[in-house]
Amino acid sequence: MGFVTTRDGAEIFFKDWGDGPPVVFSHGWPLNADVWDDQLNVVAGHGYRGIAHDRRGHGRSTQTWRGNDYDTWADDLAQLIDTLGLDDVTLVAHSMGGGEIARYIGRHGTARIRKAVLLSAVPPLMIKTDGNPEGTPMEVFDSIREGLLKERSQFWLDLADSFFGGNRPGNKVTQGNKDAFWLMAMEQSLKAGFDCVKQFSETDFTEDLRRFDIPTLIVHGDDDQIVPIDAAAKKSAQIIPDATLKIYPGAAHGLASVPGTKEQFNQDLLDFLKS
Repeated sequence: MGFVTTRDGAEIFFKDWGDGPPVVFSHGWPLNADVWDDQLNVVAGHGYRGIAHDRRGHGRSTQTWRGNDYDTWADDLAQLIDTLGLDDVTLVAHSMGGGEIARYIGRHGTARIRKAVLLSAVPPLMIKTDGNPEGTPMEVFDSIREGLLKERSQFWLDLADSFFGGNRPGNKVTQGNKDAFWLMAMEQSLKAGFDCVKQFSETDFTEDLRRFDIPTLIVHGDDDQIVPIDAAAKKSAQIIPDATLKIYPGAAHGLASVPGTKEQFNQDLLDFLKS
């Protein structure tokens, strides 16, 4: 574990487990690097170096007032990769983290990148527009902002069910899944959490995705209640030249943490790393 100091003085916390080809994980909103512990443990146990950082404003990283935007997050990721001297990196990202690695490739290219994995990721564009009729209406994001400002602790408790699919019959979601979600969410600053909503909902990553010239695995559940698959994974798979789309029937947004789909994703990740 350690910290990387960015050019504006923010301290970015990261975990660094194992030895071998590097696999760098970017977490979703409103989480932090801890959400990747299962996957870090798996890759480190199979001959890879697993690295996961807390985005600024989240977890143990600096709670900056400014810089909660995709260009800054992408540059923070670049600084982490540069500082650790990583090459032939596989980038793995969940949810809004998918936008982080898309913008990283859009701004910094793939000279140091070998492969990418987009898991339940927001690209190319979440919000509903005339050109993106499958997207989510602005009213949904306005209600998220309202919930954060009104009483964020209860908001996170309420959101956890749909995040993991705990509101679906026969689900395997544990209380531990929901408690961990709440804990990580409460470690995010209110300012960062609020700013993130505009960023992950309104940022168009289409041009960033067109710069992907590396093998990319796209994984998405077809019952994702947070980032609907039709506006996200299915479109990204059409834009990225060398993309493989894997759909998990009935799976939720936080599928990498839920028993059953977690093990499936871990195996698919290992298979992709070895391919």
